[in-house]
Amino acid sequence: MTVLPHEDLGSAWRAARPRAAGRHLDTAACSRQSTRVLDAAAHHARHEAELGGYVAEAAAEHLLQQGRSVLAGLVGMAAADLAFVESAQSALATLLAGWRLPAGGRVAILPGEYSPNSAMLRAAGLTPVPLAVDGVGRAVPEEVERLLAADPPVAVHLTHVPSHRGVVQPAREIAALCRAAGVPLVLDAAQSLGQVDVDLGADVVYGTSRKWLAGPRGVGFLCVRPAVAAQLTPVLAPAADLPPMRAFESGEAHVAGRVGLVLAVGEHLAAGPDRVRQRLSALGRAGREVLDGAAGWRVVEPVDEPTAATTLVPPDGADVVATRARLLTEHGIVTTAIGVERAPGEMTGPVLRVSPHVDGTLDDLEALAAAL
Repeated sequence: MTVLPHEDLGSAWRAARPRAAGRHLDTAACSRQSTRVLDAAAHHARHEAELGGYVAEAAAEHLLQQGRSVLAGLVGMAAADLAFVESAQSALATLLAGWRLPAGGRVAILPGEYSPNSAMLRAAGLTPVPLAVDGVGRAVPEEVERLLAADPPVAVHLTHVPSHRGVVQPAREIAALCRAAGVPLVLDAAQSLGQVDVDLGADVVYGTSRKWLAGPRGVGFLCVRPAVAAQLTPVLAPAADLPPMRAFESGEAHVAGRVGLVLAVGEHLAAGPDRVRQRLSALGRAGREVLDGAAGWRVVEPVDEPTAATTLVPPDGADVVATRARLLTEHGIVTTAIGVERAPGEMTGPVLRVSPHVDGTLDDLEALAAAL
């Protein structure tokens, strides 16, 4: 059985939050915020009521700018490269609206791409083309290199860790190949930032607050390197004293949520990103060892995949949606039922996703196996 490292990290993470009502194994959907993050967001909301929304926002600007710097630093960029947005999907929509790539332009994507991402690419007038992948849906760098040399697309869009499968894409290698070919790489880090390393050299990185960073819902980010940012055209130009990417931040924003995200990123750094990644990876391995074969459920990921997310294929006759509901109502275990519509280019049937954060325990995983 896998030994979980950094028990102190799990204990501290648990103690910093309101007590869970059950076993929360659903971080890949929405994590649990700390009391400090909740209080920071509430404090800002109270300031809005006391001072006025825009006065409160101005008072928080120094903190927000610190947050831009730290959050961008996690993906290898600078504060000037980052715009706060409302979600990962909002980030991609904002990018595509500003980039204005040529109509019909080919964008290389994974066959198992998250379906809303594919839909937004098509809605922008672009043509998705599939990258070559191996048996678990991981892009094959040698085949990516051939594509870039023979018939380069206008961009490559790579979802770093899919939402339906806890497999890490070889983003560092693909970023290097794209850089050599002069093709921009766009990295969807919604499921990876806070779980695995994301400082990999991509030209664009976007993601969300609510998953592995454990920040509030309704907040996301878009990071764009200057060479690509220079190609973006905002609807309204930013003020002369602001970086160009600030033109893509909404003035009608959930600023309290942004404040909460900044606090959550600070907590992530204080915990030690390497330590967090090590414990999450160990939790993923333990989950696959405990859950594979439980009541006929089968794990999709390789056992040593360095993520905390485990997806389970049901045995014949098992209803994933009904199982997810039973786990919640009868056992207090929170998981996610994922239908084929999430990634229709790759999925052949529904799966159950299990995704603990660092407060997860072997007891949680064994309880889930028993409940299945």
